Amino acid sequence: MNAIVKTPQVAWYDVGAVTDVPRRGARRVPTPRGDIAVFRTGDGALFALMDACPHKGGPLSQGIVHGRSVTCPLHGRVVDLATGEGVGADKGMGCAPVVPLEVRDGRLFLGLVGG
Repeated sequence: MNAIVKTPQVAWYDVGAVTDVPRRGARRVPTPRGDIAVFRTGDGALFALMDACPHKGGPLSQGIVHGRSVTCPLHGRVVDLATGEGVGADKGMGCAPVVPLEVRDGRLFLGLVGG
C-alpha cells in the first residue's frame, strides 16, 4: 500500500525592511507560531531563529550579537545564528529552530510552514 505524503507548504511573509534590524542587533517578530528573532550581524548577514533559547527559553532577540552568534541574556548560553546550535561549551545542549529567511528588494520575508 502506498501512503500519500503531503509536502508542507511554506508561506512567505514580509516583516519589514532590512534596515529595521540594527547591525549587531535583532528584531522580534510576533507570529501565530511564536515569536521569531531576526538578527543582523556586523557585516550585514541576516538570520532568523525562534526567539527562545534552547536552555530555558530566554528571549534571544534581547541577547548580544557577536560575530555569527548570539548570547542569551538570561544565562549566557551562546547560539550559532546559522544553525541554532550551541557554540563552544554549549555545543550539543539543544537547538533554537532556524526559520527560513529571504531578502527581496531590501525587504525581509519569513517562511512559515502551513501559512
